Amino acid sequence: MTAGLRKLLTVLGDTFWLLPGAMVALGVLGGLAMVAVDRGGAVPQSLIHSPWLYSGGASGARTLLGTIASSTIGVAGTVFSITIASLSLAAGQMGPRLLRNFTRDRGNQLTLGAFLGTFSYALMVLRSVRTHSEGEFIPHLALSLGILFAFVCVATLVFFVGHMAGRINVDTVVDLVSGEVQSAVKRLMVTEEQPAPPPAAFWAGAACVMDARRGYLQQLDEDGLADWAQRHRTAIRLLVRPGDYVFPGAAVAVLTNPVDGADAAIRDSTALGKQRVSSSDLEFAIRQLVEVAVRALSPGINDPHTAISVLDRLGATLCDMVPLHLTTGVILRDKQPALVRPSVDYDGLTDSMFHMIRQNAASSPAVLIRMLEVLAAVAGCERNPTRLAALQRHADLVLGDAEREISTPTDLGDIRERHRQFVLVRANGPSAYIGL
Repeated sequence: MTAGLRKLLTVLGDTFWLLPGAMVALGVLGGLAMVAVDRGGAVPQSLIHSPWLYSGGASGARTLLGTIASSTIGVAGTVFSITIASLSLAAGQMGPRLLRNFTRDRGNQLTLGAFLGTFSYALMVLRSVRTHSEGEFIPHLALSLGILFAFVCVATLVFFVGHMAGRINVDTVVDLVSGEVQSAVKRLMVTEEQPAPPPAAFWAGAACVMDARRGYLQQLDEDGLADWAQRHRTAIRLLVRPGDYVFPGAAVAVLTNPVDGADAAIRDSTALGKQRVSSSDLEFAIRQLVEVAVRALSPGINDPHTAISVLDRLGATLCDMVPLHLTTGVILRDKQPALVRPSVDYDGLTDSMFHMIRQNAASSPAVLIRMLEVLAAVAGCERNPTRLAALQRHADLVLGDAEREISTPTDLGDIRERHRQFVLVRANGPSAYIGL
């Protein structure tokens, strides 16, 4: 699948109007189809006069359909207003980059689509109703189905109120973003060892490839670009990775052997956009979660409990990563490097997770204590020496900030004790908890 097609599918998946638009179209087509069924005489008279179908006259049918149409479009406006208010609240308290989690929420889209679809259906049926002077025609089955849709809209409204009340809860938002981080970890990490990048001498004499575009690299077709490099007997080293900003006129890649058409191949295998996306950028998914904690620690909000909740999710993510390997960005063809791109390492991920939270929580003993507890829990799961060294570095930074910023001896003593426990767990694994 090309990078452009992946970008299109990602954009469509994040688009708010797609599902409501499809439901409006379904309402129009459904109205036409049901009216055609009524015109064809497929509904027996015995059923028309039964309690299950509308059996009134044309005037009543028009009034009923007009009521359904006017009420559903009115409530649709209310639903839209509530959604906008929720977006404003989310942007102010949790960050504007989380708005996409609200706009792509299927519950919001389904609710708006249900009301707009019912409105469209009622209009299409209403236009077919004829009085006796006009050549009487009453679509009994279509009108009865419209009444059913009206009751479905009532149930949908009840669902929507409860759904939005839960969605603007910060714990719910943290859990949703945490789920996105977990999905990115499963999608972007692997279970087998990855090939090491070639030495610097491998790129000696390489030629640069410039790019006139600008924007964030959202999608990269690694396999397609590696296959192109193999066919042209060259190796490509990308200088940017998904999530990086491409500057116009800057070098984006180097080739061991210059090949005509390399710039076009790179353009076809990459897709740029105005913002970062988490579909192929693990760091960005993590930074969305970190942003919630940083905003919670701001003086205007001052909510350390939310920051602690974020730390718990970050620790769980690191525990999920214990049996997995980060990709090195090396794509082999015939056991030779065909494509090498920058890749995030464990140090970089932990820096993205903890640096900004620690810096903003330097004077909050509760958050610092919890950060050390989370680091100790991860160290109890992790036995990789390189990763343990990264965790140790962050634990030392927490202790250093606490000794500079916290003046209360009791709070500082608690932090030192948590740091001591982390050191024991790092050295002895989970068995260290027995003596604590």
